[in-house]
Amino acid sequence: MASRRKGLLAAALIVLAGGRGAVAQSPQSPAGAAQEHGPQTVSADAIQAAIDSLGNLDFPTRMNASRTLRRAPAAAVAPALIQAVESHKDQFARFRALVLLTGFNDARTAELVREIVTNPNDRLRTVAYMYYEHHPTANMIPSLLKALDREESEFVRPALIRALAAQGSDSRVRETLLVEVGRGQDFFRSGVIEALGDYRAAYAVEPLIAIARQAGPLQADAVVALGKLKDQRAMETLAALQRSAPRESQPTIAAAICLLGVNCDAHMSYLVETLAFAEKNLGYQELLRNTVAGLVALANSGNTQALAALFDKGITSVDPPRAPMALGVGTVAIRNTPVLLSFLESYKQEDAAIALIAEGFEMLEEDYAEESFFASVRRGYWQAAESSPTRRVGQALIDKMEF
Repeated sequence: MASRRKGLLAAALIVLAGGRGAVAQSPQSPAGAAQEHGPQTVSADAIQAAIDSLGNLDFPTRMNASRTLRRAPAAAVAPALIQAVESHKDQFARFRALVLLTGFNDARTAELVREIVTNPNDRLRTVAYMYYEHHPTANMIPSLLKALDREESEFVRPALIRALAAQGSDSRVRETLLVEVGRGQDFFRSGVIEALGDYRAAYAVEPLIAIARQAGPLQADAVVALGKLKDQRAMETLAALQRSAPRESQPTIAAAICLLGVNCDAHMSYLVETLAFAEKNLGYQELLRNTVAGLVALANSGNTQALAALFDKGITSVDPPRAPMALGVGTVAIRNTPVLLSFLESYKQEDAAIALIAEGFEMLEEDYAEESFFASVRRGYWQAAESSPTRRVGQALIDKMEF
């Protein structure tokens, strides 16, 4: 992912077909349009060649290999991807094969992922945990809880926490996460707090209130999480913080109160104005980050005004303030894909918006979530009527983000 920016600039749009490279047709051309109506026939040799290229050091080569595999019929490509995950000699190719496999609705994926939870490869385990976040499986809870005792990687553990949070109705999970939210390094605790908010963990409202009352690096995370819970017990604490917290913390407090349904119009106006101020005046990075965090939380809840604010200001901005807004819209894309896609269908600056999303994806480095986004776009695009907004936006996303 770190090399994606250079790769996107240098890459030619090449699609492997029948084992040979061919320059991709323009999306306006009949051949290009036909190519995107659904899965394309790809030979077994071409599928294997593409799999072998997933670990290539050259980014355009890896990109085009992934494009080929995404467009191959599931019945042909899924078995080959499974075999690659199980036995390919290139560890990165195994990882990418598993990521791509999750984009297909193949019943064999669940059995494969079950075995990967104990795999020594960090990348493979991360994908497995992300799979279980989106495919909660009750009989895997003991294995996931056991994994938590040994999983210490800062890159892997957050995915495991989210997989557990997705099954918060289980008493063992609740007890474990209530312990995790109060211990360990702030980086890990931040991930727990975010997951508790995203999965509406009402059982955690009291410890989250306690964290929100304490000034420090976790306060903003806890405030946003309380808003996501939509539990009125948090309102007293949030109102007190609105009177006493420093300026930098106010955007997340405003967003949380809005999420609780209190005086949302005024709080939204404040967030939009603060975003404009922090973007224009360098030196307010924390204020900017917290404003973006608040708007992202609102956008993920379905608030399109918040999403519009991120795009409107992010599109016209330049780095460094542009970066957090790009990351913000990228986060909405993977956390609430339907809201983002629906928004793009009526947004007048479509091309610039997609460019901003692409920049956000470069920073996210969440391969599984990005692949899920790609799969959703591709399915919707293939199913949409030729002249529909869904098809237009899908075509633009595929072309500009090169998937």
